[in-house]
Amino acid sequence: MRVLMVGGGRPGLELTRRLAADGHAVRFVTRNEAFVPEIEAAGGEAYIGDPDRIGSLRYALDNVTILLWLLGRAPDGDLHGSRLTMMMERTIDTTVRGVIYEGTEAGAAEVVRMAGYNEIPYAILDVARDDPEAWADAILEQIDGVLAAPRG
Repeated sequence: MRVLMVGGGRPGLELTRRLAADGHAVRFVTRNEAFVPEIEAAGGEAYIGDPDRIGSLRYALDNVTILLWLLGRAPDGDLHGSRLTMMMERTIDTTVRGVIYEGTEAGAAEVVRMAGYNEIPYAILDVARDDPEAWADAILEQIDGVLAAPRG
């Protein structure tokens, strides 16, 4: 399985380590090239892009099974609105089989709408990042649930 992680920050490194240890590929989006060595040390593939510029993520979805949109700490706005919608639109006719979202209520509603439209299973994360291990556990559980869900 290949996971595309958009957001996640430092707690995302714990998730990357765990996914990589289980033999999964993690493409971790970052705007900051200085973060690349940490992503690679955790076993991930760093992808330079900006979720505020969806065009910069154009090829990030290549061969991805699960999209993790983990921008719960980002302020309300376009990342949970128009940018999220554009990214969800780009999952049509791709290998993406599930979406996990961390963010706002409005963003969660948009994921529900777009996932229904695209017939892609989804999950809404509601676990705080205060404990990176519990946060990673919750996401791993949601990945399993999304992959087991019937599509359509």
